[in-house]
This record gives sequence, C-alpha cells and structure tokens, in this order.
Amino acid sequence: MRVSEQLAYVLHHYSYRETSLLLEIFARDYGRLGILAKGARRARPRARMPLEPFQRLLMGWSGKGDLPVLTGVDLDGDPIFLSGEALYCGFYMNELLFRLLHRHDPHEALFAAYQSSLQALQGGDIAEATLRIFEKRLLQEVGYGLVLDTEINSDVPIEPGRMYEYLPMHGPVRATDRKEITTEQSVSISGDSLIALARETLTEQRALRESKSLMRVVLGLYLGSKPLNSRKLFHDLKQIPIIETDTEALIDPARR
Repeated sequence: MRVSEQLAYVLHHYSYRETSLLLEIFARDYGRLGILAKGARRARPRARMPLEPFQRLLMGWSGKGDLPVLTGVDLDGDPIFLSGEALYCGFYMNELLFRLLHRHDPHEALFAAYQSSLQALQGGDIAEATLRIFEKRLLQEVGYGLVLDTEINSDVPIEPGRMYEYLPMHGPVRATDRKEITTEQSVSISGDSLIALARETLTEQRALRESKSLMRVVLGLYLGSKPLNSRKLFHDLKQIPIIETDTEALIDPARR
C-alpha cells in the first residue's frame, strides 16, 4: 500500500538502530499507526525531516504489514509552539491517544479535536478546560462517552444547583438516590459542573475541579494500572525550577 500527502501528527518517536526512528503517528484517515523513518537521524540538522510532535504534517508511506516506511514528510500550515505548562499538556494528550486508540482505527472528528486543542494551548486558553474538553471528546470517539445531560435512572435532565453522584460505568444519579442503585464507587459532582462539561463551557473553578476529578476516575478505568508518564513528569517538574526543557527526553523514554 502506498499513501501520500496524508494529514498527520507525530505522537512519539523512538531511536531505531543507528540512524532511523520508529514513529507513532495519528493520521486523519488512518488513525494511529507505526512508521519506520529510515535514516532520519543520519541527516544533517538542516536536512532533517520535520518529525517533532504537535506539528501538522503531510506524510507519505509505503509498505505492507504493521510498519510501513516513511516516503515523505512536509509541514502543513503554521507550526505550533508550546512551552511551559502547555507543553506538558500536549504530551499528556499524545499519551492518551497512544494508550487509548487502536491501530488503524480512523477518528476524523477526534483528529479535528486534537488539532483545535493544540491551537487552544498555543493561544493561551485555560489549559485545564482544554484538557477536560479533549478528554470528553476522546472518550466519546472511542466508545466510552459520558452521560452528562440526564439522570441515568430516570432520564430527568440534570439540574443546576443539585448535587449528583457519577457512577463511572453508568452516569449521574441524584446524591440521595445513590445507595438505592449500586455500590459502585462514585464521584460527587454538581449539576452545574455536569452542564458546563456537556456544553464545553468550563470557566468556573468549581467546574474545573470537579470535572478533573471525574475524568481522572473514568479514564483510570480504561488506562489500567500503568501510570501516565506525562502526568508524572509534569508533577515532578512542578517541584523544581525549569531551566531548559529536553523535549527529546519526553518523547523517547529511553532517554529518561
């Protein structure tokens, strides 16, 4: 199979042998897949391929099986520059895509959501809100969408000013009804926060805080016990002054 000029982002890349790279990419029409970039590390700096994360690329590849060979790559549009907290948010989104997407499963709407999230991070939008909205859209795309607009036991619309218990495998119930339905672990969340997350209007601190708690529990169900490297890195780096960010170490676990 030969593919040319496919919109894609590099999620991760790893050193392979002496001169090549193994890429994990997210392509608009092909989903997540691995690609071998032969000789990518051998070229002189000015001639190297643009294979850094967060840049929208036009990529081509050829070959059968699970590891085709990169045949061409060019930047598409203006480059994205992330720094500080936004940089680690970007790596967090990349790791979620890497962990939750099956290979060769296209998600065109999620591709657009990822692109708009990167632009929001670069533009200085509230990072926490950007991440929560991306997480919500990601869960929806992979078949684990959240119920945010109605109570699961009655289909009654969520009311502002009322407290709910969110059952991660089901959805929200009124706090007073929780024990009558299940003993499943739940997350306390206000109706206002559920509505804000559903409408993607996360501006209030309470909504940001409660949405983060909800997403942490729900994502944990599907990510399993293996911790997220990006989350740990961000936590560790907040404890020390950051003089220079080694993005290669973030991309390639072998360098950490």
